[in-house]
Amino acid sequence: MYNLGAGLDTEVEPGTNLLISGPPLTGKRSLALDILAEGSERGEGVIVVTTKDGGERVLKDYAKRVDYDDKPVAIVDCVTRQQGVGDVRDDDRIKYASSPVDMTGIGIKLSEVLQQYYQERNLTQNRVMLHSLSTLLMYADLQTVFRFLHVFTGRIQSVGGLGLFAIDSSAHDDRTMNTIKQLFDGIITTSEDGEPTVRLAND
Repeated sequence: MYNLGAGLDTEVEPGTNLLISGPPLTGKRSLALDILAEGSERGEGVIVVTTKDGGERVLKDYAKRVDYDDKPVAIVDCVTRQQGVGDVRDDDRIKYASSPVDMTGIGIKLSEVLQQYYQERNLTQNRVMLHSLSTLLMYADLQTVFRFLHVFTGRIQSVGGLGLFAIDSSAHDDRTMNTIKQLFDGIITTSEDGEPTVRLAND
């Protein structure tokens, strides 16, 4: 089981994918990083796919939560190359996709890290965060994003991981939100004036 920590008082089965949904500035990214940090404390693998902030910034924010120096933490950075930052090369911590539009590339980088953690390093518990789905939906149509997510969530399920996917609920119409929600086993809802709530599909 995965304990979500972060004051959520919830455990979920391996292979669970959760949508973190809420309006802007309600702490979705921060909450997701807290849930990942809970995993790092337990020696689990952690992978962040970021479409908003560069990998270096994500690692800085993560370091405020947990000392990850000797822990399995990797970033798939979909931002830096798109911003035209010279010649960035993959290293042990950060893998670069060309842009948030390059969903094939993002999927490949994620699969590489998951395979390395799961098969080569025998890490049976891995937490994966994607921040944010709203960025993907800005660049691609719903059908394309849905197909990408279908594969992405399936990959996490197949290795018994925990997937966390943040979305800005106010940026999309009901049809989009309802379509996206079909892919998830539960939803963590953030709001401006209350604590986050967790609702699992089988509750």
